[in-house]
Amino acid sequence: MATRDSKRIKPTPEKTGGRGIATSDSTGKKTPVKREKALLGCFRRRETWVPTWRGFLLLCLILALLVIAGIASVHPFLAPNHPIPGGILVVEGWGPDYAMAAAAEEFSHGHYDRLYVTGGPLEQGGDLSEFKTFAELGAATLLKMGLTTNVVQAVPAPLVQADRTYNSALALRKYLGDHATVHPTLNLMSIGPHARRSRLLYEKVFGESTKIGIVALPPHDYNPKRWWRSSAGVRTVLSEVFAYVYARFFFHPSTEVVTAQ
Repeated sequence: MATRDSKRIKPTPEKTGGRGIATSDSTGKKTPVKREKALLGCFRRRETWVPTWRGFLLLCLILALLVIAGIASVHPFLAPNHPIPGGILVVEGWGPDYAMAAAAEEFSHGHYDRLYVTGGPLEQGGDLSEFKTFAELGAATLLKMGLTTNVVQAVPAPLVQADRTYNSALALRKYLGDHATVHPTLNLMSIGPHARRSRLLYEKVFGESTKIGIVALPPHDYNPKRWWRSSAGVRTVLSEVFAYVYARFFFHPSTEVVTAQ
């Protein structure tokens, strides 16, 4: 006959290797208890942790700090300045006049062998201008600023619907190869957040045999330190973020070398 103390003993739950909960009765015999399941066993009920209101506020604070840090650091990341002394200097001809002026000054003080201007066909006003490409227009601007034809060379790129920077780099590589011009270092000048993507594409074209330096010129149409306060800054930075991600992870370039048409 069971004693009064034995009647007070309650089943003790024990784990059974993830198959359920086992309970022990007064005799020590374990009886497994199945967990509740649904949708033909595809789902089962399990105990989980959920944040309290304090935990939710902490998560929101961490997320806000990450967003602020990302906003503050994205422009410097996209617009690096890592020049390499000597070699050749390349400037993208679609840049405004202040970019050409900066290129002329950099060339005069950087001990470069030659200055190349890249760029495709003019997208507006080409029929009214003696210059048909951004490369030719940029080179002419540099000549007006005091440089000579002995050091400035336009390298036009063909008309393409996408990957214009990459095709400009291809055209430059072909020009250098055709003229037996080989330099282990190349400095590229670009505007603001376009700089990192430009260097990445030039590295894809020239390979590891050429060291690619980069000079990111500060844009004049918005404040780089407060880019989120202007429509031009937001439009430029966000578009370059997506473009850089595409170029870094999804862009599979063709190895075909193109020439200006």
